[in-house]
Parts: sequence; C-alpha cells; structure tokens
Amino acid sequence: MARKKKQTGIGVLTDMDRYLFGNGTHYEIYHKLGAHMLTYEGKRGMYFAVWAPHATAVSLVCDRNSWLLDANPMKMLETSGIWETFIPDMGYGELYKYAITANTGKVLFKADPYAFSSEYRPGTASVTADIDHFKWSDATWMNKRKETDLQKSPMSIYEVHLGSWRKKEREEKDGVYTYVEAAHELADYVKEMGYTHVELLGIAEHPFDGSWGYQVTGYFAPTSRYGTPTEFMYFVNYLHKKGIGIILDWVPAHFPKDAHGLADFDGQPLYEYADSRKGEHPDWGTKVFDYEKNEVKNFLISNAIYWVEQFHIDGLRVDAVASMLYLDYGRTPGNWVPNKYGGHENLEAIEFFKHLNSVLTGRKNGAIIIAEESTAWPNVTKQPEDDGLGFSFKWNMGWMHDFLEYMKLDPYFRKYNHNKMTFGLTYFTSENYILVLSHDEVVHLKCSMINKMPGIYEDKFANLKCGYTFMMGHPGKKLLFMGQDFGQWHEWDEKVSLDWYLTEEYQHQSLQSYVKDLLHLYKKYPALYRQDNDWNGFQWINANDGDRSIFSFIRRDETNKKNLLFVINFTPMERADYRVGVPAKGTYYLILNSQEGLLPKGIPYKAVKGECDGQPYSVSYPLASYGTAVFRF
Repeated sequence: MARKKKQTGIGVLTDMDRYLFGNGTHYEIYHKLGAHMLTYEGKRGMYFAVWAPHATAVSLVCDRNSWLLDANPMKMLETSGIWETFIPDMGYGELYKYAITANTGKVLFKADPYAFSSEYRPGTASVTADIDHFKWSDATWMNKRKETDLQKSPMSIYEVHLGSWRKKEREEKDGVYTYVEAAHELADYVKEMGYTHVELLGIAEHPFDGSWGYQVTGYFAPTSRYGTPTEFMYFVNYLHKKGIGIILDWVPAHFPKDAHGLADFDGQPLYEYADSRKGEHPDWGTKVFDYEKNEVKNFLISNAIYWVEQFHIDGLRVDAVASMLYLDYGRTPGNWVPNKYGGHENLEAIEFFKHLNSVLTGRKNGAIIIAEESTAWPNVTKQPEDDGLGFSFKWNMGWMHDFLEYMKLDPYFRKYNHNKMTFGLTYFTSENYILVLSHDEVVHLKCSMINKMPGIYEDKFANLKCGYTFMMGHPGKKLLFMGQDFGQWHEWDEKVSLDWYLTEEYQHQSLQSYVKDLLHLYKKYPALYRQDNDWNGFQWINANDGDRSIFSFIRRDETNKKNLLFVINFTPMERADYRVGVPAKGTYYLILNSQEGLLPKGIPYKAVKGECDGQPYSVSYPLASYGTAVFRF
C-alpha cells in the first residue's frame, strides 16, 4: 500500500515538493508556486505561494482587497521559506502583488516570480491566468518533432521582434500585432520564404521596450503587449500546424533592478549573488542569478521546462552565455571574485548548464537548446558526460564577425582578407553551429545589412546576394533577422515597423526573391544540411583564389548523390572565361545563379578532362560580376 504524502498548510505543497525544491530538482514547481485555481474547504478560489525566506511577513494585495496590507496575510510553511494563502471566489484576470515585509521593516510590493500573466506596461502587477484549458491541435508536429534529428535536418531561422515586424494603423498598444494576428501573417510569410523556424525576441514579460525583452521581470508570463497566455498558445499551435518551429530567446544570465522584480526580492539578495562583484553586471546595470542556490537553479530550470511543455516551444536560445561562464566578464581587474581554484570560470554556472541541458534534452521530446556563446569555450555542444555543456547548438559568432568584416570591404581590398572567409572552415566540425546574422548586427550604429555593403546602389544588392549564397553553402544551420532578406535600409528600431513598402521596389524585390530561392534550395538538398559538422560533407575546390576573390566548394550528404558545387565571385569583375575544377566527369547542371535565381530544370554543362584547381576535370562557365552559381551533380 502506497504511503500517503504528508501535507502541510493548505495542502498544495507537500513535504516532497519542498524537499525537491530545496534540492533544485522540482522541475515542475510552477504547478505549485504562483497563483492557481483550486477548491479548498468547499470553496473555489485562488491559491498563492511565494518563496521569500528572509521576509518577516508577506500578504497578498489585489484589487478585491483594495491593496490593503492586512487584508490577506500569508503563512509560512515550516523550513521552506515559502508563504501561502487562499482567496475564496477570486478568479482569472485579476491583478495582484505580494507585499513583503523585510527584516528592516520596509514593505516591498513585488510581482509574482511565477505569475503566468502580467499587467500591460506601465502597470507592474501580476495577473491570475488560466493556462490549463487550451485545446492543442498540433499533435502531428509534436510527434514528428520527437523523431526528428535537427542536427541532420534543415534549419533556417527567421529571427523576429513581434512588436516591430509589422504594425496596424491603430493607437491601441502602439499598433503592435496581437499573437493571433501575427500567427496568420507571420506563418504565411515564413512558409512562402522557406524558413523552417521562427525565433522570437523578448516574449517573457519585461517593463522596458528598449530592452527588447532581455531584461525580464516575468519569466513565466508571455508579455501582455501582444495578448494573453492562451493567445500565445494559439500562436504556437497555429505555426506548428503550418509546419513551422518556434524558438524563444531565454535569459537566465541576468535580470533588471526594477522595484517590482526579482532584485532584493525579500529585502535582501535572494535570486542574485549577495556579493556585488558576482551579483551585478556593471555594463548592463543588472543583477546576476545566484547559481549556487538550489531554489534559484530550480526557478530557472523549471522555467525552461515550462516553455517547452506548457507552450510546446521547440527550442530555447540562451542569451549571453559567456557572461555566465566567466566571473570577470565585463569586469575590471580587482572587481571580480575568482573561483576556489583561483580561475575566472564560474563553476556554479557550468554545473547549472550541465544540469539544465541534461534535464531539457533528457526528456526526449525533440526540444533543443542553443547557446549564444561568443568565446572559444570548448565543448559547448558536447554532452556533459564528455565534459561538455550539453547544448544542442551554438551560435557561430566567430564566423559572423569574420564574414561581416569581409563583406564590408571594398572589393579591391578583399584579396588581402581572403582568409576571413576561409577561417571558419578550419573549425566547423568542433561544435554544432548555427551561422547567425542577428538583430545585434543591425543596431547601435552598426548599419543595416544592405548598408554594410560597399559600392553604389545596385552593387550593394549584388554584394549581399553573394554573401547570402556563401552563407547558405557554408556548413551550419542558418539565421537571418527580419528585414535582412529584402534589404531594409535603416537600422532596426523596435519602435517602428519594418519598411515593407520596399518589397515593391525592383532591387529589394529581386533580393527577397533570391533569398527565397536560396532558402528553398537549402531545404531541398540534403547535401546542405546532413553533414554540417563532418568533413565528408564539405570539400574546397579552390580556397586560395584570393587575387580574384572567388570561392568554389562542394557540399555532399552521406549518399554522395545530388552534390552541389558553389562558385561565388566577390568582385565586380566579369570572368567570361572562368573555369572551375570538378572531381568527376559527367554533366553538371546549373540550378541557381544571381541573375536568374532558381533554374528548376537546370542548364547542363559538360565536364572536360584536364587538371584544374587540383581536380581531374573542369567546367567552363561565364561568371558574371558579383556572380554566383550553384551546380548539381
């Protein structure tokens, strides 16, 4: 006979719940902490629980008790630091906060760290919300996801800031699309262009628009800027039914100092390190999570699980991983605390990542986790048992920097910087990489992607076509930020919509059509994604043609069928007599070039015997200025 779990207080949080939470292993603690509808002593109402171990008193303040401190006092459960209460007749959609009395006597009004919804800015209250009754209809997608190995699948990500993707002509909420409105139009666009995934900036609740969602105050609350939690579920469900995956930016590195947020939550450091040399980011003016505390690690890991399991999110992209791994990140000498071995590695953060990634991927539901890690930290995507951090993929920031430095150069100077484009191929097998041209590259006076390109008007578009072709052929998954695919002129501004009218102009329309062709080519040919971190999947034909700034290479899958040969000319010099070496005799079909885009039937070119580029055969092809060519063989 099973032994009944001992219950204390109202009976929601058992001794086992408290034990697991204290040990950092209650991965679904969000079902117990926060606000939940239940029946207690025959009455229907809302149950509230909050972790505030240093508080001398906590009460629930809300609209229905006129925000009076003594109306609904909470009781602490022994030894747990958790306070709870039950409010009869309270329902969904009601505003509330916790009034926390610190040991100094000061009363702090805090939003619920586990709230499922938040008040629309500039309001800062939490909102009771129902997340349990949405009728999902994406079972086909979810079942397929479990069986899909994304490392051997196409993955082209469209990075989106919902508030500035498109806007409506209305004053309400600055004209931003709701989750429901965005679902339909975004799905149509993504499907037509050929992206496989959408990555969303800043969905967790945040008070300041200019933080883009990277300074979070409501980790469990989809931002009310675009609607309710149920409406966000609709967004995810709809995109899944259209065959589109969804990745969320996730921020376990730091949080803001806003009075209603996590900072000094119960009157002293709770979620953050107490020592400001570890607990504050001087560059960002934010607090750093204390990865030594089990309850803090539990908060973050359960939050990751929450988005994946409650909202069917397909992946999390972890922001600012390097800032977590290095104790001296952004800090001057003498203003950081070494680890117990005297080094600058944050040992607790390392263990946190291994724990997090083991739990998230260990559920075998097909969800992935991606590191934005900007240094050469080893084994980011290796398994923890192999001394890795356990991420599924890593953003290739090194490739991005080299690529952009090369692309910004006047073509005359590119021959002196040829290695910037070839260097990424010396280490592409070391991690599971995603090649990224993200929002960070088109803000803060860095110029839009089209404005980074050298030359006059037409040349800028031709340069960008070359760059995107090289990116699509290079091993690694792909990510483009919104607006880059049609040549947005001005830098991204979160306050205004993208300039969609540009897609009616010839050059922008031509660029958008070409990117669409590249994306569909990428999805069609397994050679472009099956062996992304395997030398069997890539072969240089000529990596050393610096004088002409031409790159030629081959991509293959395991079958060695339908291989692709890429030729890209990064100068305005036409090469009418261009000849490229090929490994075997036969017919090579031109299936894409920068002048015509996709050529579905292909134009045949016969290989002739004779050494060229170190290969036994060659193909002659008139290579246009800023010309690209992709051959199938």
